[in-house]
Amino acid sequence: MNTLIKRLPLFAFVLAAFAAFAFSSPQVEEWGQIDEENFINVTGLTPGPTTYECDNEPDVCTRTAPNDSAPVTKTGLFVNHM
Repeated sequence: MNTLIKRLPLFAFVLAAFAAFAFSSPQVEEWGQIDEENFINVTGLTPGPTTYECDNEPDVCTRTAPNDSAPVTKTGLFVNHM
């Protein structure tokens, strides 16, 4: 019993480390198409007048990879301000 009590901080640390990895989600990359062939990485950027915007048109704004067949992350017309 005494040994178990001495190891409680170690168990708490292991549990906290497990929870940090188990409940965090990886950041999905976002790519906006600026012309027929070129994409720009906008991962982590907040849409706005100095970065990019997604207009209210029924189109693809950003994708998860720089290609036309990648899944859509945001809808709208991609407008690049950079």
